[in-house]
Amino acid sequence: MSYQHTELLPVADVDTPYKKLDIDLPDGGIDTTTLAGEEILSVPAEAIRALSEQAFVDINHLLRPEHLAQLTRILDDPEASDNDRFVAYDLLKNANIAAGGILPMCQDTGTAIVMGKKGRRIWTSGHDASAIGQGVQDAYEKHNLRYSQVSPVGFFEEKNTRTNLPAQIEIYADGDDAYKFLFIAKGGGSANKSALYQGTPSMLNPEKLMAFLKEKITSIGTAACPPYHLAIVVGGTSAEFNMKAVKLASCHYLDSLPTSGSTDGSGWRDLEMEAAIHKMTQEIGIGAQFGGKYFAHDVRVIRLPRHGASLPIGIGVSCSADRQALGKITKDGVFLEQLETHPARYLPEIAEDDLSGEVVKVDLTQSMDAMRETLSKYPVKTRLSLTGPVIVARDAAHARLRERLDKGEPLPDYFKNHPIYYAGPAKTPEGYASGSFGPTTAGRMDGFVDQFQEAGGSMMMLAKGNRSKQVKDACKKHGGFYLGSIGGPAARLAQDCIKKVECIEFEDLGMEAIWRIEVEDFPAFIVMDDKGNDFFAEFAISS
Repeated sequence: MSYQHTELLPVADVDTPYKKLDIDLPDGGIDTTTLAGEEILSVPAEAIRALSEQAFVDINHLLRPEHLAQLTRILDDPEASDNDRFVAYDLLKNANIAAGGILPMCQDTGTAIVMGKKGRRIWTSGHDASAIGQGVQDAYEKHNLRYSQVSPVGFFEEKNTRTNLPAQIEIYADGDDAYKFLFIAKGGGSANKSALYQGTPSMLNPEKLMAFLKEKITSIGTAACPPYHLAIVVGGTSAEFNMKAVKLASCHYLDSLPTSGSTDGSGWRDLEMEAAIHKMTQEIGIGAQFGGKYFAHDVRVIRLPRHGASLPIGIGVSCSADRQALGKITKDGVFLEQLETHPARYLPEIAEDDLSGEVVKVDLTQSMDAMRETLSKYPVKTRLSLTGPVIVARDAAHARLRERLDKGEPLPDYFKNHPIYYAGPAKTPEGYASGSFGPTTAGRMDGFVDQFQEAGGSMMMLAKGNRSKQVKDACKKHGGFYLGSIGGPAARLAQDCIKKVECIEFEDLGMEAIWRIEVEDFPAFIVMDDKGNDFFAEFAISS
């Protein structure tokens, strides 16, 4: 039999809108020469560096038009819940603020991930990854983006690199006369919801597979900031290839795959499964964070070849900060995908009072007992508006406070007297009270709650996403509350709700230091109360 090469992911060229970057390149710029009768394109490192820098600036401030249109469709859908519409409207307002180029759309400005496909007639210095990494560093140093990467200086000790490096950079040989790129800023919340399951071939049954997917999709919960772009990949020549396909599918990079299978072994999209799973996500009832229809904007289902004894199943999401863009370098110049610079066109005129029912105002200058007494009057899912002082602390700060407790020392009074907001801010722009400052995933702090509440702290917690039964039990035992904040609109919270920020302890932790902030009309919902009620319990979500 003669050999015929098969692409595992036969992605076709798509009609992507690009803008040409005006880059000051060294003498000669992007030049062409002839070698062995073929035209060779010489690309200077500066072209790659500048493209990388601009890509990570753009994707932290701008979104694709289709993503914004999907948010508008939620507002226009009579079947959307009030909370669906409230979240969608807040995310659209956030997109408009972020498009100004000062406050990034999310405080978690992500791990920088770059995939390059280098045509065979592209000639560079050979230090392409270095040029890409330099562009990442420049973007994060020059703009109000957060340094989220930590390096293991010992097995259990880590330090923030304070550059947001290293980046994940993968370069492949592919094509002829163009250098093509996919740039992704992947936040920790959505990355943590990527999952690989090693199934068995017996699961290739419609009823069994759909039941399995419903359980696993529901378990994603809301910590990664829905509405999601949900990706599911069944099959794969290896576990790592399956998960790579998940990431690419969540970015809509695989949208142009064939839509039917064949005997050649290439991957394809199953449109019927996409529709069925999307309908399932709408019927689960989790919605856009606080109940409703819009758990996912859309679904991509990719079917891959596999070893006969293996069935890897991968699931992942791209969150409401849907941050990716294509780029390319050709003989005509350096180009970056044109994202939406005027998102206001997607923001309809809506009276905010029409988006939700009763809003309970909570004065955070009161004593903790008084605040808890107020919250105890209302059921879970109640929308709140918070005004007053809040303490910000997350993973590393919690670990240091637990060390004090373990030594027999008390928690600081500030941890007992104020709500605790799980968050880590981006840089504060000049003239602003705060940088982008949205909530982080609550579940990572679950193991601290009972011990801290026993010591009189963490009695009002504020973050995003669902939490475990141990937190519900601790709140019932100690009289605590967990309030859910909308995951995603970090720029809007910084501009409209956070009036003052000061570091009060552990400054060496950088963005994970303990901060005291003053908030005004900060939106939140009661998720867990002092009676053992949990809004997410009906969905059987485990963290």
